[in-house]
Amino acid sequence: MKDIDQMEEMIMALTPAERAQLLQKIVQHLGENFPNIESDPTICGGEPRIVRTRIPIWLLVQARRLGTTEADILKSYPSLRAEDIVSAWAYYRSHKEEIEQQIRENEEA
Repeated sequence: MKDIDQMEEMIMALTPAERAQLLQKIVQHLGENFPNIESDPTICGGEPRIVRTRIPIWLLVQARRLGTTEADILKSYPSLRAEDIVSAWAYYRSHKEEIEQQIRENEEA
């Protein structure tokens, strides 16, 4: 437990940008484990989304593609946390074809 406490102190000394980078590296090392992402066929048509929300990953990817900054995304969706966005980008990298298809389908709708 002492090691965890020391790591927490070190993390708190980082800037927000450095914490986001660290979190992104941790998420990358988790591999296919995306704890902030879930799919439920009864919510958002089963599209992968941020847990606790109805915000699909494709929507965040498309917003970023259209030039919305992460800070603006967080302002627009107050229920989102920085780690949710990091998880969304990691999920997209691992499931690019699936998310691209969802973007296409939602543009056509």
